[in-house]
Amino acid sequence: MPSRATIYDVAAEAGVSISTVSLALNNPARVSAGTRERVLTAADALGYTPKTEAVVKARKGVGRIGVLAPFTSYPSAARRLNGVLHEAAGRPLEVVVFDQESAARSASPLLASLPLTGQLDGLLVVSLPLEEAAAGRLRAQGLPAVLVDVRHPGFDSIHTDDSSGGRLVAEHLTGRGHTDFGFVGERQQSDDHLSPTRKRLSGFRASLTEAGCPLGETHVRFTEHSLEASAAAAASLLSGEQRPTAVFAADDTLAAGVVRAAQRLGLAVPGDVAVAGFDDSELAEALDLTTVRQPLEESGRAALELLRKRMSGKEAAAVREVALRLELVRRGST
Repeated sequence: MPSRATIYDVAAEAGVSISTVSLALNNPARVSAGTRERVLTAADALGYTPKTEAVVKARKGVGRIGVLAPFTSYPSAARRLNGVLHEAAGRPLEVVVFDQESAARSASPLLASLPLTGQLDGLLVVSLPLEEAAAGRLRAQGLPAVLVDVRHPGFDSIHTDDSSGGRLVAEHLTGRGHTDFGFVGERQQSDDHLSPTRKRLSGFRASLTEAGCPLGETHVRFTEHSLEASAAAAASLLSGEQRPTAVFAADDTLAAGVVRAAQRLGLAVPGDVAVAGFDDSELAEALDLTTVRQPLEESGRAALELLRKRMSGKEAAAVREVALRLELVRRGST
C-alpha cells in the first residue's frame, strides 16, 4: 500500500518550501496566485490531505461545517449565519466561519485551499461567486457544498431572484407616479460573474422600460460598499439639473447613503426624492425605508439542512436549486 503523501512531498512537487505550502493551504492571501496554484496542483496530484485534529473529531461523529461569507461588510450575510447557527444548535456539528471582506471580489484564494485541508466535512458558500477553478476542486475532492444567494452548475443552492426584486421596486415606484429614476449599486470587481447588484439593476431597468420610463446610464452610479461612498455617489446623482425623483439602491446600506446625501442637499425624503433599498435590515426599519425583504435567516437554515442531507448521503444525486420568495416592504421613504 503506497505511503500517504506528506507536506514535504507537496513542497518538492511544487518546488517551494514547506512553509510556503502551509501558507498556501492555511492563509492563501499571503502567497501569489501563481505559487498558490502550483501548490494546489501538486497537492491534487499527490492526493495530499493533512491529518488534523478536525479529521479525528469528524471520525468521532462531530461534523465540521465551514461557512464562507462576507460577514464583516454585509449585515445580510450575518443574518444568514444566524439561520445556520440556529439550525446547527443541538446537533453534533461544529460551525467554522471564514470571512471574505467583499462580495464584489472573488473568493477563490481562500476557497481554493479549503477542500485540501481535511478540516471540513461540508461547506456553505454565502453571497460569493464560485469561479470554475474552485468549483472543479470542490468536485474533485468530494467536499459536499451548498451555495447560498449564488448559483453555479452542479451545486445545490438556496437563492432568491434578484432580478424580480428589482422589478418589485420599479413597479412600486412607477405606481407612486414617478417617471424619473436613479440607481446606486456596488461596483463589481470582476466580469467573471453577474453580481446581485447587476441582477437587481437588470430587473429594475427592464420593468421601467416596459412602463415607458427607461433608466438612462447618466442616472446609474456604482461605488464601493459603504454608507459614505454611497452618499458621495448619490450626491452627484441628486445635485444634477435632471435629478431623479426616485432612487433604488442595491441594498439597505447603500440606500442609507442615498438618504444621507438627500439630507445634506436639503432634499426631503420622500417629498423631493423617494428612496428604496434591498434586504430589510434593521437599518431599513430604523430609517423607515421601503425595501425588498429577503428570507435571510430562513436561507441559512434551509442551506444547512440541505448540506446535512448531502453529507449523510440521503439526498438524491440530482442538484437541488431552491428559490425563496421576495417581498416588498412599503415604508415612509417612498
